[in-house]
Amino acid sequence: MPVPAKSLHLVSTGSRTDYPARVIKDFGAGLALLLRGFQLVFSSPKRVLVGAVPAVITAALMITGWVLLFTNIESIADWLTGFADSWSETLRDVVEVAVGISVIAVVLGLSVLLFTAITIMIGGPFYEYIAEEVEDELGGVPGAEQVGWWRGFAVGLRSTLLLVGTSILFAIPLFVCGFIPFIGQTVVPVLAVCINGYLLGIELTGIPFTRRGKSFKERRRVLATRRSMVLGFAVPAYLLCLIPLAAIIVIPAAMAGGTVLSHRLLSGDRTTT
Repeated sequence: MPVPAKSLHLVSTGSRTDYPARVIKDFGAGLALLLRGFQLVFSSPKRVLVGAVPAVITAALMITGWVLLFTNIESIADWLTGFADSWSETLRDVVEVAVGISVIAVVLGLSVLLFTAITIMIGGPFYEYIAEEVEDELGGVPGAEQVGWWRGFAVGLRSTLLLVGTSILFAIPLFVCGFIPFIGQTVVPVLAVCINGYLLGIELTGIPFTRRGKSFKERRRVLATRRSMVLGFAVPAYLLCLIPLAAIIVIPAAMAGGTVLSHRLLSGDRTTT
């Protein structure tokens, strides 16, 4: 028997009405996965130590890079604002300061992705160990592939180049919009955090997907089916990583949480509980 048009309208309207609630529920479930990651890592001193070693090495490299940036930021800003040489001194100084702050903000956003990427490339076997232990607790992965350091490095390098390239493509228009009054100080930072957070989520799920023989393209496709959950998991992790040296403990926990997220999506578990 055909369904009346009125009934179809009600079903469609109800579905649209439920969408915001599903988004909020998925976001909350993603946050719970990050907290689960902290629980899984900090329940074992060995996991804490294994996860911290590559993060400490990367932290030393990133601190060196930041020192070089801050000591040369005036020269960088002066070079980027060469177009303003003929302007008045006051206006030129204002533009140089604005550009300098913007450069630091962009590099800060990228540094979280770079920190994660370099840490994963350096510590592939360390995080593979954590991922394997976590997935064993979740029931294991039949026929799981051993990633190994060289393969993990190659996969990590490729995904890093793609993700950082994507981040830069978004950073350019956001950088320009940052000069728009009010929008540049409110909307732009939120968009930047969401974009970089989502890209971080893609990075943090690399090892579990690779252990199943899944490509980078497949990883993006699967994660796109639950974007709100990925954002709920990755955005808080991204914000925590902005705290100086916090990434040393956040990344191992986020890797464990990313493993749980990957296991859930790849096993066909679409629940948010």
